[in-house]
Amino acid sequence: MSTKDIREIEEGNCSNYTNNASGEDSSLCTSPEVVIVIQKVIAEAIGTYFLIFVGCGAVAVDKTYGSVTFPGICVAWGLIVMVMVYSVGHISGAHFNPAVTIAFAIFRHFPFKQVPLYIMAQLVGAILGSGTLYLLLDLKTQAFFGTTPVGSNVQSLILEFIISYLLMFVISGVATDNRSIGELAGIAIGMTILLNVLIAGPVSGASMNPARSIGPAIVMHHYKGLWVYIIGPILGTICGAFTYNLIRFTQKPLKELTLTKTTTFLKSMSRK
Repeated sequence: MSTKDIREIEEGNCSNYTNNASGEDSSLCTSPEVVIVIQKVIAEAIGTYFLIFVGCGAVAVDKTYGSVTFPGICVAWGLIVMVMVYSVGHISGAHFNPAVTIAFAIFRHFPFKQVPLYIMAQLVGAILGSGTLYLLLDLKTQAFFGTTPVGSNVQSLILEFIISYLLMFVISGVATDNRSIGELAGIAIGMTILLNVLIAGPVSGASMNPARSIGPAIVMHHYKGLWVYIIGPILGTICGAFTYNLIRFTQKPLKELTLTKTTTFLKSMSRK
């Protein structure tokens, strides 16, 4: 199979090729695509598992033993995101976040048909990571390592929207624009997470990720304000991706660019 065939599979496209050994026609949408999708799904599940295990683990250890401190928690979140981006980013794209996956799909950087698989893998990874922490550390109710609004739900909703917007804006810049320095993507995304947790952590918990909030909530049966961490990050990432796509360099005038993107999107949705 050629490099072009593999690239088409990863982009979710289907074409036919001839099997040189048997001379029979096969479709890239059969076994080869299935294998690659499975690899992506496994990478997403593993990446999300360790994201929760380290990030939420720092929160749980600090609440139980008081040895990590808040700045340590911020650093833990930033480092684990950076490490996992460099570890499996070349396999799955290193989303680890249903909101990021949805935003990528809406703006045609990711195939829609793989969205449910990615979200399922991310949720499974988050639940398994949360379950591991809960069993290993024998946590009490007061050591909840999920996210709950400290103030009002609206305050946390707005804060989650803003930090998710910033996160997706940065991701769009370093991961979807070929003019950026791709090797620095992990550092840029990890540092954005660190800054967001530093600012929003004491108020909303700085989730930015529905899976990060859903996993601990299911394991510890703590659902207070959970809707905030589903709606806020999804809306924030969509708006962040939209803004970056709007200011991305192009030779076309703004009016033509906006009309073209809107028309193309509507046509694709109508065909589906």
